Amino acid sequence: MTDHLTRAVARGATRLLAPARRTVASALTRPLVVLALLTAAAGLLLLGAGSATASPSSPTSTGAVFAVAQAQPAADLLDEPGASEDPAPSGPSGPRGPQTEDGSVTVDLGGLTEQPSNSVVLLLTLTLLSLLPAIVLTCTSFAKILVVLGLTRNALGLQQTPPNQVLAGLALFLSLFIMGPVLSQMNDAGVQPYLDGEASASQAWDDGIEPLRTFMLANADDDEIELLTNVADRDLPETREDTPMSTLVPAFVLSELKDAFIIGFIIFIPFLIIDIVVSGALMALGMMMMPPVMVSLPFKLLLFVLVNGWGLVITALVGSYG
Repeated sequence: MTDHLTRAVARGATRLLAPARRTVASALTRPLVVLALLTAAAGLLLLGAGSATASPSSPTSTGAVFAVAQAQPAADLLDEPGASEDPAPSGPSGPRGPQTEDGSVTVDLGGLTEQPSNSVVLLLTLTLLSLLPAIVLTCTSFAKILVVLGLTRNALGLQQTPPNQVLAGLALFLSLFIMGPVLSQMNDAGVQPYLDGEASASQAWDDGIEPLRTFMLANADDDEIELLTNVADRDLPETREDTPMSTLVPAFVLSELKDAFIIGFIIFIPFLIIDIVVSGALMALGMMMMPPVMVSLPFKLLLFVLVNGWGLVITALVGSYG
């Protein structure tokens, strides 16, 4: 009875472990098959490489033959029949330059260095564009015109009409209108000679900046020049033309702001009179709760339109530059 039970348990265990044995056997067999295939492929590759190296028509042997041919001395080639002692020029224009006694060759670039290259011109243009806002604000009439237009809007009692963008655009184009002759002179005196190769960079700078210096000197007051010279603890220049740019630029800006405030004061006077008259009339009528600004605004707009106020302001601004 015990033997039958033992054999039954053994058969059951064998049946249960049979799938596991097959799984383990297949798991061990697959890597061996893959390894065998890789070994066979590597052997075939090595065999093909060896045959290609031994073949005389292979690229490697052909490259070696060409290398040996190039390594032959030039004297052996010249000794061959039909070879000339003086080789012909390689191009239709012949040698690029005369040969000196010591064997060196001079190269003539044919005037290629007279004009600045495109990369240099592009670099200068980008630098000028990056400095353009500061130049417009400090070396042109833009600041003065913008301040006067802003004071005119405040004198009318308007806060955001016309908008700041409109005033800035009007000031910009008026500045171009005023600075047009100066820009033309700078272009003719400095920019074009430099681009044509007729002047060096330093000479083009000196000639091109001279019209702008003349414009700034004509509109800068002596008091501002003397003030900035004393603040910097420098000696006063003998003449106005000897004023350095480091002193002339801030002196020009201060003079422009002073002139702008003077023009703004003159513009404020008639509108101030209208505000006083309207406020006095409202006080006499007992309308103390009525804002005087709201009542005087139509009268100020009517007066500004009747006298062509924008035309007078622009005429005064342009006429201040002679």
